[in-house]
Amino acid sequence: MRVLAFESRRADEMRSLIERHGGVPVIAPALREIALGMTPELTEFVQRLRAGTLDAILFLTGVGADALREAIAPVMPESEFFERIQQCRIIIRGPKPQVVLKRWNVRIDARADEPNTWREVLSTIDSMSWQPRGTGDSLQGLRFAVQEYGGPARELIAGLTARGAEVLSVPVYRWALPEDIQPVRDAIRATIQGEFDVLLLTTAQHAVHVLQIAEQMGVRDEWLTATRNCVMGSIGPTASEQMRECGLSVDVEPEHPKMGPLVRETLEQAPALLVRKRGANS
Repeated sequence: MRVLAFESRRADEMRSLIERHGGVPVIAPALREIALGMTPELTEFVQRLRAGTLDAILFLTGVGADALREAIAPVMPESEFFERIQQCRIIIRGPKPQVVLKRWNVRIDARADEPNTWREVLSTIDSMSWQPRGTGDSLQGLRFAVQEYGGPARELIAGLTARGAEVLSVPVYRWALPEDIQPVRDAIRATIQGEFDVLLLTTAQHAVHVLQIAEQMGVRDEWLTATRNCVMGSIGPTASEQMRECGLSVDVEPEHPKMGPLVRETLEQAPALLVRKRGANS
């Protein structure tokens, strides 16, 4: 099967996984991450760490956790950073920030369950004991810092605010189109020409960027139509929700929201799905 993936940072691993499961990979990176450096939000984060006016820190991504530490290094030594964050409750979204914090030898108080969406993060926070501050399950008066990633964590922040918490959003990088978009352009044309059997998205932002480039090319509707003849694999619920909002179908969503299960389960199910999809669209 001919498999198109839009992975950027782990492109070589994605290529290897596709080949290992019998696919012929084409990788067209559709995303880059731009570090924001020492932003006003990070300056406030450092000030509040030193003042002891944060009750909890949420690390949402491994890349973001490392980016945060690197950005504040000129104003807060690593040893001080590790010491001060452990004066707060530390909550992580999933396995990637867990790897980073274990490397830091930093305590983790709670980890959200799979599929690691904002819903599971809120559920985890709700299950924690916040005494003596707060009352029962209320987060009233508690002060959270949220390490964001490529875009604002709107639903998570809204959920915390609705529970009475004060939230400091800390963006550390933003998503942008790749510097070279020609591979994505070529992949869009090849999809329209029917050259792929499977399309894999490992983040919701892939769909946004590919459609943005297709719009610039004047072939947005043609590309969306062509994807209906392909098996669409999504890394997890957050990506699936965004894909559907963009007009894409979701044919396979792995049991565990990781790249390995995404490739394995999609390629296992693809032959039967292709027969059904192409028969229906013929």
